[in-house]
Amino acid sequence: MNQILVTEKIYVTPELKRKKKIYKVLFIFSVFCLILLLSSYIYAVYDRNKDQSIADDILLFMEDGEEDDTLISDKENALIVLITQDIEEDEESKGQETSLKTATATTTYVAPNGKTYESIGIIDIPKIDVHYAILSSTSVELLKVAPGKFHGANPNEVGNLCIAGHNYRNKRFFSKVPTLVVGDIVEITDLSQRKIQYEVYDVHTVDPSDRSDTTQYTNGRKEVTLITCTDNGQLRVIVKCKEKK
Repeated sequence: MNQILVTEKIYVTPELKRKKKIYKVLFIFSVFCLILLLSSYIYAVYDRNKDQSIADDILLFMEDGEEDDTLISDKENALIVLITQDIEEDEESKGQETSLKTATATTTYVAPNGKTYESIGIIDIPKIDVHYAILSSTSVELLKVAPGKFHGANPNEVGNLCIAGHNYRNKRFFSKVPTLVVGDIVEITDLSQRKIQYEVYDVHTVDPSDRSDTTQYTNGRKEVTLITCTDNGQLRVIVKCKEKK
Protein backbone atom coordinates (compact mmCIF):
# COMPACT_ATOMS: atom_id res chain seq x y z
CA MET A 1 0.00 0.00 0.00
CA ASN A 2 2.76 2.43 0.95
CA GLN A 3 4.57 1.54 -2.23
CA ILE A 4 1.53 2.50 -4.28
CA LEU A 5 1.22 5.89 -2.55
CA VAL A 6 4.86 6.62 -3.10
CA THR A 7 4.48 5.74 -6.76
CA GLU A 8 1.51 8.13 -7.14
CA LYS A 9 3.48 10.97 -5.52
CA ILE A 10 6.32 10.37 -7.90
CA TYR A 11 4.00 10.81 -10.94
CA VAL A 12 2.37 14.04 -9.64
CA THR A 13 5.38 16.21 -10.42
CA PRO A 14 5.54 20.05 -10.40
CA GLU A 15 5.72 19.97 -14.18
CA LEU A 16 2.46 18.00 -14.34
CA LYS A 17 0.80 20.46 -11.98
CA ARG A 18 1.98 23.34 -14.15
CA LYS A 19 0.55 21.72 -17.26
CA LYS A 20 -2.78 21.12 -15.51
CA LYS A 21 -2.98 24.80 -14.63
CA ILE A 22 -2.22 25.76 -18.22
CA TYR A 23 -4.90 23.40 -19.54
CA LYS A 24 -7.38 24.81 -17.04
CA VAL A 25 -6.62 28.38 -18.10
CA LEU A 26 -6.89 27.43 -21.78
CA PHE A 27 -10.21 25.71 -21.14
CA ILE A 28 -11.64 28.76 -19.37
CA PHE A 29 -10.35 31.02 -22.16
CA SER A 30 -11.91 28.77 -24.81
CA VAL A 31 -15.27 28.84 -23.03
CA PHE A 32 -15.07 32.63 -22.79
CA CYS A 33 -14.30 32.94 -26.52
CA LEU A 34 -17.16 30.60 -27.37
CA ILE A 35 -19.58 32.68 -25.29
CA LEU A 36 -18.29 35.86 -26.94
CA LEU A 37 -18.72 34.45 -30.45
CA LEU A 38 -22.18 33.16 -29.63
CA SER A 39 -23.19 36.53 -28.22
CA SER A 40 -21.87 38.30 -31.32
CA TYR A 41 -23.82 35.95 -33.57
CA ILE A 42 -27.04 36.44 -31.59
CA TYR A 43 -26.62 40.21 -31.73
CA ALA A 44 -25.92 40.12 -35.48
CA VAL A 45 -29.09 38.09 -36.06
CA TYR A 46 -31.08 40.48 -33.88
CA ASP A 47 -29.67 43.51 -35.67
CA ARG A 48 -30.36 41.97 -39.09
CA ASN A 49 -33.94 41.10 -38.13
CA LYS A 50 -34.45 44.62 -36.81
CA ASP A 51 -33.31 46.10 -40.11
CA GLN A 52 -35.54 43.66 -41.99
CA SER A 53 -38.47 44.77 -39.86
CA ILE A 54 -37.82 48.41 -40.75
CA ALA A 55 -37.57 47.49 -44.44
CA ASP A 56 -40.93 45.70 -44.22
CA ASP A 57 -42.51 48.68 -42.45
CA ILE A 58 -41.25 51.13 -45.08
CA LEU A 59 -42.64 48.96 -47.86
CA LEU A 60 -45.97 48.54 -46.07
CA PHE A 61 -46.37 52.28 -45.59
CA MET A 62 -45.49 52.93 -49.22
CA GLU A 63 -48.09 50.44 -50.41
CA ASP A 64 -50.87 51.29 -47.95
CA GLY A 65 -50.19 54.90 -46.97
CA GLU A 66 -52.60 57.68 -47.94
CA GLU A 67 -51.49 59.86 -50.79
CA ASP A 68 -52.08 63.37 -49.52
CA ASP A 69 -50.11 66.30 -48.17
CA THR A 70 -51.85 66.60 -44.82
CA LEU A 71 -49.57 67.83 -42.05
CA ILE A 72 -49.05 65.29 -39.29
CA SER A 73 -47.38 65.09 -35.90
CA ASP A 74 -43.69 64.21 -35.83
CA LYS A 75 -44.52 61.64 -33.17
CA GLU A 76 -46.59 59.53 -35.53
CA ASN A 77 -45.30 57.06 -38.08
CA ALA A 78 -46.56 58.22 -41.42
CA LEU A 79 -45.76 58.81 -45.05
CA ILE A 80 -44.87 62.36 -45.90
CA VAL A 81 -44.71 63.11 -49.58
CA LEU A 82 -42.04 65.70 -50.20
CA ILE A 83 -41.60 67.39 -53.52
CA THR A 84 -38.33 69.23 -53.93
CA GLN A 85 -37.52 71.22 -56.98
CA ASP A 86 -34.18 72.68 -57.95
CA ILE A 87 -34.73 75.70 -60.18
CA GLU A 88 -31.93 77.29 -62.13
CA GLU A 89 -32.01 80.45 -64.19
CA ASP A 90 -31.86 80.17 -67.96
CA GLU A 91 -28.88 82.30 -68.96
CA GLU A 92 -30.11 82.68 -72.54
CA SER A 93 -33.33 84.33 -71.36
CA LYS A 94 -31.34 86.83 -69.21
CA GLY A 95 -33.14 85.84 -66.06
CA GLN A 96 -36.66 86.38 -67.42
CA GLU A 97 -37.46 82.67 -67.50
CA THR A 98 -36.60 79.67 -65.34
CA SER A 99 -36.30 76.03 -66.30
CA LEU A 100 -37.02 72.99 -64.18
CA LYS A 101 -33.79 71.20 -63.46
CA THR A 102 -35.00 68.25 -61.41
CA ALA A 103 -38.14 67.21 -59.59
CA THR A 104 -37.66 64.51 -57.00
CA ALA A 105 -40.50 62.99 -55.02
CA THR A 106 -39.78 61.05 -51.86
CA THR A 107 -41.79 59.41 -49.12
CA THR A 108 -40.43 59.72 -45.60
CA TYR A 109 -41.03 57.00 -43.03
CA VAL A 110 -40.34 57.77 -39.37
CA ALA A 111 -39.25 54.56 -37.64
CA PRO A 112 -40.06 53.79 -33.97
CA ASN A 113 -36.44 54.61 -33.09
CA GLY A 114 -36.87 58.12 -34.50
CA LYS A 115 -34.77 57.58 -37.62
CA THR A 116 -36.20 58.71 -40.94
CA TYR A 117 -35.94 56.86 -44.24
CA GLU A 118 -36.73 58.50 -47.59
CA SER A 119 -37.91 56.29 -50.42
CA ILE A 120 -38.46 56.97 -54.11
CA GLY A 121 -40.27 53.85 -55.30
CA ILE A 122 -40.55 50.07 -55.16
CA ILE A 123 -38.56 47.39 -56.95
CA ASP A 124 -40.04 44.00 -57.81
CA ILE A 125 -38.19 41.10 -59.41
CA PRO A 126 -40.75 38.25 -59.55
CA LYS A 127 -38.26 35.58 -60.63
CA ILE A 128 -36.15 35.89 -57.45
CA ASP A 129 -38.88 37.10 -55.09
CA VAL A 130 -37.42 40.59 -54.60
CA HIS A 131 -39.93 43.13 -53.27
CA TYR A 132 -38.44 46.18 -51.52
CA ALA A 133 -38.75 49.92 -51.20
CA ILE A 134 -36.01 51.87 -52.97
CA LEU A 135 -34.35 54.31 -50.58
CA SER A 136 -33.45 57.72 -52.01
CA SER A 137 -29.73 57.29 -51.33
CA THR A 138 -27.12 54.79 -50.19
CA SER A 139 -24.76 54.60 -47.21
CA VAL A 140 -23.32 51.84 -45.05
CA GLU A 141 -26.24 52.13 -42.63
CA LEU A 142 -28.97 52.59 -45.25
CA LEU A 143 -27.85 49.55 -47.23
CA LYS A 144 -28.51 47.43 -44.15
CA VAL A 145 -32.18 48.42 -44.38
CA ALA A 146 -33.04 48.24 -48.09
CA PRO A 147 -31.67 48.76 -51.61
CA GLY A 148 -31.09 52.40 -52.48
CA LYS A 149 -30.51 54.78 -55.35
CA PHE A 150 -26.78 54.90 -56.01
CA HIS A 151 -26.81 57.31 -58.93
CA GLY A 152 -28.77 58.56 -61.89
CA ALA A 153 -32.34 59.23 -62.92
CA ASN A 154 -35.45 59.00 -60.77
CA PRO A 155 -37.74 55.96 -61.09
CA ASN A 156 -39.36 55.55 -64.51
CA GLU A 157 -37.76 58.67 -65.96
CA VAL A 158 -35.45 58.94 -68.96
CA GLY A 159 -31.94 58.05 -67.89
CA ASN A 160 -30.21 55.32 -65.95
CA LEU A 161 -31.53 54.62 -62.43
CA CYS A 162 -28.71 52.80 -60.60
CA ILE A 163 -29.85 50.79 -57.58
CA ALA A 164 -27.39 49.20 -55.15
CA GLY A 165 -28.26 46.41 -52.74
CA HIS A 166 -26.35 44.14 -50.37
CA ASN A 167 -25.69 40.52 -51.26
CA TYR A 168 -26.35 38.78 -47.94
CA ARG A 169 -26.13 35.32 -49.56
CA ASN A 170 -29.35 34.35 -47.75
CA LYS A 171 -32.11 35.46 -50.16
CA ARG A 172 -32.27 38.99 -48.65
CA PHE A 173 -32.02 42.14 -50.75
CA PHE A 174 -29.96 41.51 -53.91
CA SER A 175 -28.53 38.11 -52.94
CA LYS A 176 -30.16 36.43 -55.95
CA VAL A 177 -29.62 39.27 -58.41
CA PRO A 178 -26.43 37.59 -59.77
CA THR A 179 -28.64 34.70 -60.96
CA LEU A 180 -30.63 36.92 -63.34
CA VAL A 181 -30.18 36.34 -67.06
CA VAL A 182 -30.97 38.21 -70.25
CA GLY A 183 -34.73 38.44 -70.74
CA ASP A 184 -35.69 38.47 -67.04
CA ILE A 185 -38.05 41.21 -65.87
CA VAL A 186 -37.48 43.93 -63.27
CA GLU A 187 -40.48 46.08 -62.27
CA ILE A 188 -40.18 49.61 -60.90
CA THR A 189 -43.14 51.41 -59.31
CA ASP A 190 -42.76 55.16 -58.75
CA LEU A 191 -44.61 57.32 -56.24
CA SER A 192 -47.41 58.03 -58.70
CA GLN A 193 -48.09 54.26 -58.68
CA ARG A 194 -46.93 53.95 -62.28
CA LYS A 195 -45.31 50.55 -62.82
CA ILE A 196 -42.92 49.95 -65.71
CA GLN A 197 -41.30 46.67 -66.67
CA TYR A 198 -37.61 46.59 -67.55
CA GLU A 199 -35.98 43.71 -69.39
CA VAL A 200 -32.48 42.51 -68.55
CA TYR A 201 -30.19 42.87 -71.56
CA ASP A 202 -26.74 42.38 -70.03
CA VAL A 203 -25.15 40.82 -66.92
CA HIS A 204 -21.46 41.14 -66.11
CA THR A 205 -18.97 41.81 -63.30
CA VAL A 206 -16.63 44.75 -62.84
CA ASP A 207 -13.98 46.01 -60.45
CA PRO A 208 -15.46 48.01 -57.51
CA SER A 209 -13.79 51.17 -58.82
CA ASP A 210 -15.39 50.86 -62.27
CA ARG A 211 -18.29 53.34 -62.55
CA SER A 212 -18.78 53.16 -66.32
CA ASP A 213 -22.13 51.36 -65.99
CA THR A 214 -23.63 54.35 -64.15
CA THR A 215 -23.48 56.53 -67.26
CA GLN A 216 -26.59 58.53 -68.06
CA TYR A 217 -26.16 58.36 -71.83
CA THR A 218 -29.09 56.09 -72.71
CA ASN A 219 -30.13 57.52 -76.10
CA GLY A 220 -33.37 58.77 -74.59
CA ARG A 221 -34.31 55.42 -73.05
CA LYS A 222 -35.42 54.55 -69.54
CA GLU A 223 -32.95 52.15 -68.01
CA VAL A 224 -32.25 50.50 -64.65
CA THR A 225 -28.89 49.20 -63.46
CA LEU A 226 -28.75 46.82 -60.49
CA ILE A 227 -25.52 46.68 -58.51
CA THR A 228 -24.46 44.14 -55.90
CA CYS A 229 -21.39 42.19 -54.78
CA THR A 230 -20.22 38.77 -55.84
CA ASP A 231 -20.44 36.14 -53.11
CA ASN A 232 -16.82 36.68 -52.15
CA GLY A 233 -17.20 40.46 -52.20
CA GLN A 234 -14.26 40.95 -54.56
CA LEU A 235 -16.20 42.19 -57.63
CA ARG A 236 -19.45 43.96 -58.42
CA VAL A 237 -22.27 42.28 -60.34
CA ILE A 238 -23.93 44.61 -62.85
CA VAL A 239 -27.38 43.85 -64.27
CA LYS A 240 -28.43 46.20 -67.06
CA CYS A 241 -32.12 46.59 -67.89
CA LYS A 242 -34.07 48.67 -70.40
CA GLU A 243 -37.75 49.56 -70.58
CA LYS A 244 -39.78 46.78 -72.13
CA LYS A 245 -41.90 48.12 -74.94
